[in-house]
Amino acid sequence: MLVVAAVIVRDGRVLVCQRNRSGTFPLKWEFPGGKVQSGESPEAALVREMREELSVDARVGDEIYRTRHKYPQMASAVELIFFATTIGSGESDNHIFEATAWVAPRELPAMDFLDADRELISKLATGDISISRVTGAKRQASP
Repeated sequence: MLVVAAVIVRDGRVLVCQRNRSGTFPLKWEFPGGKVQSGESPEAALVREMREELSVDARVGDEIYRTRHKYPQMASAVELIFFATTIGSGESDNHIFEATAWVAPRELPAMDFLDADRELISKLATGDISISRVTGAKRQASP
């Protein structure tokens, strides 16, 4: 399963979202995004997911990290691609999450994130992946 996620930075803080309490992996934190559908590019999937989840138009930049994780609850591994992503000014409109928050990178490890996100969280918190790299999104995906 291919999944994409947006790493969005504003004013030195990263946008994170808490999964709904009634869904899979209830109340775990994650980056916004979702599954890539058949025939869809990862970038187009991320643009679609950002519209569906947060009602924002996203500009998808460079891939900043990729990982593979096997959850015991799932039959196959998840391949997860994180993209530097920007959104226009203004606030998002949360459609599916329990909560959203803008969090300083050093505070991310203290939050209860999905296991597949943990490697990236560590790299953001320690500066191995710099916030300036994330804010350098250049490309725009076509939906």
